[in-house]
Amino acid sequence: MRIDLHTHSTASDGTDTPAELVRNAAAGGLDVVALTDHDTVGGHAEARAALPEGLTLVTGAELSCRIDGVSLHLLAYLFDPDEPELARERELVRDDRVPRAQGMVAKLRDLGVPVTWEQVARIAGDGAVGRPHIATALVDLGVVPTVSDAFTSEWLANDGRAYVDKHELDPFEAVRLVKAAGGVTVFAHPLAVKRGSCVPESVLAELAASGLDGIEADHMDHDAPTRARLHAMAADLGLLATGSSDYHGSRKTCRLGEYTTDPEIYGEIVRRATGAFPVPGTGG
Repeated sequence: MRIDLHTHSTASDGTDTPAELVRNAAAGGLDVVALTDHDTVGGHAEARAALPEGLTLVTGAELSCRIDGVSLHLLAYLFDPDEPELARERELVRDDRVPRAQGMVAKLRDLGVPVTWEQVARIAGDGAVGRPHIATALVDLGVVPTVSDAFTSEWLANDGRAYVDKHELDPFEAVRLVKAAGGVTVFAHPLAVKRGSCVPESVLAELAASGLDGIEADHMDHDAPTRARLHAMAADLGLLATGSSDYHGSRKTCRLGEYTTDPEIYGEIVRRATGAFPVPGTGG
């Protein structure tokens, strides 16, 4: 089985619609794909309706969190999307995305970049606007050669000149909320240092003790030594170690299935979940 547990669609900051994403996942030889748009479940219905035969959909979301001034992302799988407390927190994060993005546009303009809010909003379309949309605008303007090059201290990284904070969950509270909604939690790309500051390993241990289920070890932003280190940490802390592409369509260079999750780990995620269940494709 080939299992990719971290992808994005146009419901947040990917370039594939949810329907295109599941079709591309099947065409790329995946057996299981998780749709984990940022702070939203808005793409799930379309993905479910278009799910090809032979492909299983895992519903999820990537939750925006912050602790001690450091941002981190928490992958939440197979939770009840209608659980009111978690739904309310996702809405608070989404509502803050527009003023936050407008603030980053204003900072960029102060730095001499002729980007406009109208340009960013057009790129985002109906998706939850975020830094990748602004990064795409910088590419279009010739400021940086690629989206990844916009995520530096010069521009949009967590310590960047144009960075603006947004409402984010405390990760311990996020773990609690997802578990209360019957879901399973995995810390996304925990040592992706190229994105900016990472939380200390002591916090990872505290999250594990508070119910975190796993860490995303195999990821494009982790080099080989980092991946090995994370697998060892997962073993020491009793955490599941997953692998994922973090696919964003044409917005990033990663491919669907570039990194995958062991079927036994996937089976344990499914076993632990009580809020929702994987959706088998029927050729929709």
